[in-house]
Amino acid sequence: MQRISRPPRINWQQSVESQGMAYHTIDDEPYWDETACYRFDGAEIDLLEDATNELQERCIEAAQHVIDKDLFDKLQIPPHAVPLIVDSWERDEPSLYGRFDLAYDGHTPPKLLEYNADTPTSLLEASVIQWFWLKDLYPDADQFNSIHERLIEAWKGMRIGSTVHFSCVADAPEDFGNLEYLRDTAIQAGLTTSQLFMNDIGFEEVAGRFVDLEDRPIDLMFKLYPWEWLVNEYFGRKLATARMRLIEPAWKMLLSNKGLLAIMWELFEGHENLLRAGFEAGPFRDNYVTKPLLSREGENVTVHRNGQVHEVEGSYGGKAPVYQQLAQIPCFDGNYPVIGSWIVAGESAGIGIREDRQLVTTNASRFVPHYFN
Repeated sequence: MQRISRPPRINWQQSVESQGMAYHTIDDEPYWDETACYRFDGAEIDLLEDATNELQERCIEAAQHVIDKDLFDKLQIPPHAVPLIVDSWERDEPSLYGRFDLAYDGHTPPKLLEYNADTPTSLLEASVIQWFWLKDLYPDADQFNSIHERLIEAWKGMRIGSTVHFSCVADAPEDFGNLEYLRDTAIQAGLTTSQLFMNDIGFEEVAGRFVDLEDRPIDLMFKLYPWEWLVNEYFGRKLATARMRLIEPAWKMLLSNKGLLAIMWELFEGHENLLRAGFEAGPFRDNYVTKPLLSREGENVTVHRNGQVHEVEGSYGGKAPVYQQLAQIPCFDGNYPVIGSWIVAGESAGIGIREDRQLVTTNASRFVPHYFN
């Protein structure tokens, strides 16, 4: 694993925009960053793929354990959401995708930082943008990336007969870019789709159904919107009786909850791809991280390192945390990369890399492409 500095392509902005990425620059700072890239060898890629598949299997076992032992309270999942989770699990409702965040240095086994199992983003850049970057600059090299093809096959495998509505919040360019990309993969799979924003979803009280702007029933919807928000909103409570299926399914509330890190450590203590984690601070004297059970983009993550404390501000504070051993994230010229390893339809499908000059990956962290040979 090497970090290589290199000049960006001339007119790279126009290039990525033509491929659908309008959010390449955030707050006047580059988000898509091709002034560097990462090079791997084949053995390192094999290791990342195997670790990702291994972690997916362990997560599914841990989710089953939560259901069997009725541990929802440990994850602070509200009681009214439990029937939704159990029902979707027992009906084996299909999952489309997810993203493991891994610490990896090219020498020691990848370690799981967390699982973005419900609303992962940075998908378009991982699937499409870095692929065209590879074809432009390293046409003889390869890339760990079959995300696009896997997504199309995953949609086909769901055997969907109705229109799929796609929804996210309005005024969120990155979310909308990811949503439209996913919608395009569904169209390429032969599905009929429609797009609307979350605030445009209606509910017909008499029929007990969610409807779109043309009063058409919404039978199946892909939502780029967190489950924990849905189940705590007024209309979200109606999901228990409305005839609408969602992607990702409700059982993903178990995998996206950072408390699962502690559950997994209890079940698989010492696993080479896991970091020590728990619900209590006692075992963690120094060099550890606290994370809210539910948070995104590194918000409210606190790093305890060699007696110093660094906290990322956010809107998820005041909630019970999970404690996790501090990962040894490698430092390349002051940059800390985190591997985003994608799961599509339950299997490893490729990686993207975010890097930052601090240990915590946040919304402002840059996406850096990769190749291997």
